[in-house]
Amino acid sequence: MSKISCAIVDDEPLAIKLIENYVSRTPFLEHVASYTDSVSASMELGELRPDLVFLDIQMPDMDGLALARLMPAETKIIFTTAFRDYALDSYDVAALDYLLKPIRYDKFIRAAQKAKEWFELQEGNNAEGPASPRQEDIFLKRDGGFQRIELDRIVMIEGMKDYVKVFLQGEKLPIVTHLTMKGIEGNLPAERFMRVSRSHIVSLRHIKSVDRNMCIYVGDTMVKVTDMYKTPFEAFLKGNMLDK
Repeated sequence: MSKISCAIVDDEPLAIKLIENYVSRTPFLEHVASYTDSVSASMELGELRPDLVFLDIQMPDMDGLALARLMPAETKIIFTTAFRDYALDSYDVAALDYLLKPIRYDKFIRAAQKAKEWFELQEGNNAEGPASPRQEDIFLKRDGGFQRIELDRIVMIEGMKDYVKVFLQGEKLPIVTHLTMKGIEGNLPAERFMRVSRSHIVSLRHIKSVDRNMCIYVGDTMVKVTDMYKTPFEAFLKGNMLDK
């Protein structure tokens, strides 16, 4: 694969210099930009669209978690932070990894290698060309690593505070992972999944029926479409009705 383009955002110039040095020592990484101002970064990174951003969490004006939510979906994040308590927060925005300051090169290269493997998997999937839906997948944080989940097997996702439960076809127990509903929703194709309540995302292909009270029967579960999400769901139904 080609080099992974990466940007660095940190309000400490010395921290930026350190990561720039680490990037220069890593053959598969290519440095494209650095920012000490998170607001400037938010305006420019959307257009620059680097593959990877090394992003500090604690910054003035806009913290790294807020900035990460503004990044294009294809740009992946590795957080850098001096505070271990932020580690779990990093997975709310589907970060690939986090690095605790002071950052040693062996820790840096381990996180960079994880990013390389992630991009290689994505590149391999794209190289196969159009295929069945089972060729499309996402990666969920699980047991200290990442598990590949085929999108076609996802029946429903249920949120519970800082975790989500992912229900898979043919599996009795869901996968539980530390992620917000917003975080996982942003990594699902909108044409195949829809948020129908604050706590539920359903796979449109797994919907068995919808009753007159806007209750969806998906898998073995009934989910009520709440008022906030009723309009887009009704548009989906109308677009797929034979008797219009």
